Amino acid sequence: MAEELSFPTGIGTSDADHIRLLGQDLAADLMGKVGFGELAFWLVAGRRPSPGETRVFEAVLVALADHGFTPTAIAARVTYASAPEALQGALAAGLLGGGSRFLGVTEDVGRFLSAYIGQINKYPEMDAEWDEIATRAVSETKRIPGLGHPVHKVQDPRTPVLIRIAEEEGLRGPHLRLFEAIGRVHPAILGKTLPLNGAGVCGAALADLGLPVEMLRGFALLARAAGLLGHLAEERRTNLGLEIYRTVDRNAVYRRRRRGHHRRGDRVDAPSVLLQGQHVDRRGPPAVRRRVGGQDPALPRDADQGRARRAGDGRLGPLPPAVAGQHAAVPGRQGADV
Repeated sequence: MAEELSFPTGIGTSDADHIRLLGQDLAADLMGKVGFGELAFWLVAGRRPSPGETRVFEAVLVALADHGFTPTAIAARVTYASAPEALQGALAAGLLGGGSRFLGVTEDVGRFLSAYIGQINKYPEMDAEWDEIATRAVSETKRIPGLGHPVHKVQDPRTPVLIRIAEEEGLRGPHLRLFEAIGRVHPAILGKTLPLNGAGVCGAALADLGLPVEMLRGFALLARAAGLLGHLAEERRTNLGLEIYRTVDRNAVYRRRRRGHHRRGDRVDAPSVLLQGQHVDRRGPPAVRRRVGGQDPALPRDADQGRARRAGDGRLGPLPPAVAGQHAAVPGRQGADV
């Protein structure tokens, strides 16, 4: 008799008459009785949050739901303008834009703070003791995630509100305490004063709720999904994505790339390698100028300036020894040992 297959899960199952989620009957026990934020916490943590935890958690979701025309919102709008029949594609485009510069800092801060919290045997009670740990963290790292904001130069309006809510619910834990201490001590070490940004405080607050730091970016994306859906609903009415496209397209200006471009007739495809004893630009650092007749008076003019030299065009002739040496020194060039 064949062995019966089994795929265990603690999330949800269903049959013809019931849907079970987290060990509860979805229809009878959860619908109308559990909020979406509470459910999201429960799904990840594996335990039902307390009312205080739910308040802090939902405050974080609200704080991260939207921040105006960020790259994620623009990506979603422009994608929707291009493919209005695929709402899911536009929403996905916005979510895929969440990373190290936008939204990702929530998880970065959680990870950073947890690394130092994990080294503490007994949590300090006084701010001065937290300041000592923060001073070490800032001195060792210099570039602290969650410090500074491109718009809120003095104070992020979300920061004091989240800290206050956590304090009111008795959930201002070690991650928030350490992050606050970083805000106090970093000016003396870095020589400048930067605000604690809201996304960073969200990461600290989520870590204090006991949520896995490896999952914190997921909560930021969960929150931003609501904001992006709002942008797309507005996009249906305004067609702003098309205006963004037209504005960029009508103002696009072609400029020749200065480095790394190819031009027929050039002896060497930039960037070139300066060989010992070759030309040095006396007006600045050592530089290689293209060996095209007339461009560099320090190098002899080519006998045939229009002769094609690019590999693969079917008309490549032998290269002069000096130029062949340059090619050999650059991977991917003629004669290179790759």
